[in-house]
Amino acid sequence: MALTPEGKVKARVRRMLDAASVYHFMPATGGYGRSGVPDLVGCCNGKFFAIECKAGKGKTTALQENELRKIKEAGGIALVINEDNIMDVSLIWT
Repeated sequence: MALTPEGKVKARVRRMLDAASVYHFMPATGGYGRSGVPDLVGCCNGKFFAIECKAGKGKTTALQENELRKIKEAGGIALVINEDNIMDVSLIWT
């Protein structure tokens, strides 16, 4: 089964996190999780982070923006990653 463009971004981000030995997981969604929660969450060097993955010109929803804002206000790292800025994932461990 072929990955969607967004699925390819998620897979690449996960490979980058794995290569850097960063703890992360994908929260449960679809009826079990809270709407708007980012695609990937984890902890690196004692710092909570969350990543919302998008493809192309994909935009975050209002719910996603609200969750990302709350994470930043709580002192965490919140990133929106696509193909153009995927190297920003390294900001988590640098």
